[in-house]
Amino acid sequence: MKNIKGIVFALISSGTFGLIPLFSISLMKTGMGLPSILFYRFSFSAVMMGMACLIQKKSFKASVKEFQKTTLLSVFYAATALGLIYCYLYIPSGVATTIHFLYPVLVTLIMTTFFKEKKSIVLFLSAVLSLIGVGFLTWSGESIINPVGIPIVLGIVFTYSIYIVGINKLGVDKMDSQVLTFYILLFTGFILGVFACLTTGIEKITTGFQFINLLLLAFIPTVISNLTLVLAIKYAGSTIASILGSMEPLVAVLIGIFFFNEAFGFFCFTGLLLIIASVILIVLSNQKQKVLRNDTVPIHHEK
Repeated sequence: MKNIKGIVFALISSGTFGLIPLFSISLMKTGMGLPSILFYRFSFSAVMMGMACLIQKKSFKASVKEFQKTTLLSVFYAATALGLIYCYLYIPSGVATTIHFLYPVLVTLIMTTFFKEKKSIVLFLSAVLSLIGVGFLTWSGESIINPVGIPIVLGIVFTYSIYIVGINKLGVDKMDSQVLTFYILLFTGFILGVFACLTTGIEKITTGFQFINLLLLAFIPTVISNLTLVLAIKYAGSTIASILGSMEPLVAVLIGIFFFNEAFGFFCFTGLLLIIASVILIVLSNQKQKVLRNDTVPIHHEK
């Protein structure tokens, strides 16, 4: 029963993350500037997450070092959110989200290169598959892709990978996950608020349509996605949750096709499958290594 719950939570988490383009692009079409969209998204989501923590009577206490580390992580998270929404101006949303999904490959490369995790042939094959997949998506000729968007989307692969590795290696994962998420959303909202003030300014919400879309953007692909991810890992484990994370680019591609009339043909489909296959290979390989390590732990019998 717990596995079933975990699978449902994992599907909800990855599926809702894939809805970011639906609300973001809809807001962009109303004329609202990207800095304002991002500021409202993270400010609203921080308030929602904070209320959830208050209802559950969680402690917001954190050390100075934890605040410093959380602020650093928020810089990379803000850069990722900023880059993702800006690349929608140059690359179809489904393709952009799919390329962004390369981050598990880069995370593994960082961990094996700088933190001495075991290297494997699977890592090499996954990297090759992912690169070929990006090639199919980018140079298929089926979608209108401005070359300016390529370095932007590859940049957010890097920033999000650093963010993921940072959570693991900076020690902030010892904090309560919901409180940690609250602080990251809060600091990210502040950073993006400063960015908005220095560029376009923070625009007023002028219509009910904008307000509803901002609330949905903050609630569904931000708050719900993070909470259900925690629950998915709790009930089904990190492997199932990671594998089902492939729903994110699938949902984003479908949103692009059905809501924004984005092109999607054989080459794009092939590229999508190759990228998802590369990520699943890495997840399964890492899980197999953990099982082998556990199996080789010596058993001490009582004398």
